[in-house]
Parts: sequence; C-alpha cells; structure tokens
Amino acid sequence: MKRLVYILIFFISGSFAVAQQLPVYSQYLYNKFLINPAVAGSDGYTSVNLTAREQWVGYYGAPRTYSFSVQSRLLKRSYIIKQRSARRRVYRPKYDGKVGLGGYVFSDKNGIIHRTGFQLSYAYHMWLQNTTQLSMGLAFTGYHYKIDEEEINFEDPNEPLMNSNLRLGVFIPDATFGIYLLNAKYNVGFSADQLFEAAAKIGSDAYKNIRVSRHYYLFGSYRFEINPYTQLEPSFLFMMSEQFRPQADIGLTYIYEESFWAGMAYRSSGALIATVGARYLNLSFGYSFDFTLQEIQRITYGTHEITVALKFGDSARRYRWLDRY
Repeated sequence: MKRLVYILIFFISGSFAVAQQLPVYSQYLYNKFLINPAVAGSDGYTSVNLTAREQWVGYYGAPRTYSFSVQSRLLKRSYIIKQRSARRRVYRPKYDGKVGLGGYVFSDKNGIIHRTGFQLSYAYHMWLQNTTQLSMGLAFTGYHYKIDEEEINFEDPNEPLMNSNLRLGVFIPDATFGIYLLNAKYNVGFSADQLFEAAAKIGSDAYKNIRVSRHYYLFGSYRFEINPYTQLEPSFLFMMSEQFRPQADIGLTYIYEESFWAGMAYRSSGALIATVGARYLNLSFGYSFDFTLQEIQRITYGTHEITVALKFGDSARRYRWLDRY
C-alpha cells in the first residue's frame, strides 16, 4: 500500500528527475504555441495543429499526449500616406494588427495520472525594428486532474487516496506567461508555465496540498542560408522546473524550399530524436522518433510523435502588416 502511495506522489510532485508534470514535445519548432502563449498569431498565419505523442511505446503506463490547437492574428486594414514626390501623395492600403489569439485542448496521461483541459491565450505584438517583432503573451489554463482508479488496488478499503478528491478528479486553474522575439532569420522565446503552482487537496492531511511545480522554457533557433533553396537551422530548448533538474534539447534541421525538412537532436535526459516533415500547399505533416539511451529502451519501441497542421494565409501575408514601402 505504501509503495503505491509513493508511486502516486512520484508522478504528481515531480520530485525526481524523470517525473513529468507537463508533456514533453519533440516537434516544438513547428508549433511553439504549445509551450509559449506569446507565439499566438506571431507569423500572421491562422494555424490549426493536431499533435499525437506516444512515449515509450510498449511500456505499460507510459505517457500519452494529444493536443489540438488553433491560433491566429487579428488583422485590420488601414491606410498610410506614401509621399512619392513633394507634390504627390498616394494612399496605400496596408494590414496592421497587434493582437494574437489562440487556444488548445489537450489530454495527457502519465501512469495513473490523467489531465484533460484547455488553454486560452492572448498575445500582443510590437515591432522593435522593421524586421524584428517582440511579442508578449498570457494564457489561462484549466484542467481536470484525476487518478485512474482502475490502475490501482488497495488492500485497505479505507485508504485515504480511495476516498479523496483526486480519485473523483479536481479542476485546477492556472496561468502561463511568455515572451517571444521573432525575426526572419532567428527566434528566441521564454515562458513560465503553471504560475499559480496550484495545490491538489486530496482529503487526508498526509497527502494534502500536493502542488504542481512551476516550469520554465527557453528556446531559440537561427537559419543559415546555404543557397536560395536550402537552409540549415540549429536550435535549442532548455526546460526546467523548481523540483527537477534542467533538461536541454540541441538540434540541427535541414530545410529544402520550405517544403521538406529533416533533423536530428540530442536530449540531455538521454535520447536521440529524428524528425522529418513535408508541406504541400496549406497542409504540412511531421513525424519524430525518439530513441532513448536509458535502460527502458530495451522493453519499448521508442517514442513516436505525429503532427498535422493547416495554415491559412499565403507567404505574402506572413509579414503583410509590416510597412515595407
């Protein structure tokens, strides 16, 4: 009985390095909105993304994450005065918009813990220079947090966990803040998730006020043009919380004509990540395979992640709100 209690606390509190309170994504480069609300509408597209991640396939109780997100920028049409000569003024239309909105729903199961919820995001975008944009975002998150009672058995029917709020499920509100710097060649972002560090009150004083921990993300990438058709993009993602050791992803992606990409990354927790993707018109598809370097790889078939995305608004619209005259 005590052993099961320790396992539960292990999953909830994240006290150990391998504990995961929040999902870990391998294709974050292609939907940064999932880890930073400031990304909402930053590129001018209206984006619809579906992500499915199966971690450690073949291992019973391994994490599974599914998410569906939508984000866009509110553009408005206005006019500027373009003075072509001392006597002639021409009114030229432009698109302007500083507000981005987005949201997603998710389902995340990790062992006996199941989270199902949503996030609503607001982002404000401003131009620092003609080609560099600074964005700030704030998101409200709400999720249902529960123990899967079918996965555990207690000899004592009066065990507090069997008669607690977590068995029935509790609703936990929280918030996320993010900053995002975007340029045609590079991007850098920072976000803090689970700002409220909400407590899950589960009835007994022995298990009371088990809290989710605050998580921090720092990511960035830079594009080097090899020729007019191909680019190389090194990238990094640094993750940490207040209860487990930092984790970093270092990767390199090859991009051909914005229609095909392939990359490799190393995760400091002990994994190699291979990613491929393709885009046709408005539809793109991505797949990643994580090969863990830990002992668990012997009894699993690796980690698989699939993303499908739709983007509305052609490439000319991408920075159309920027005055290029």
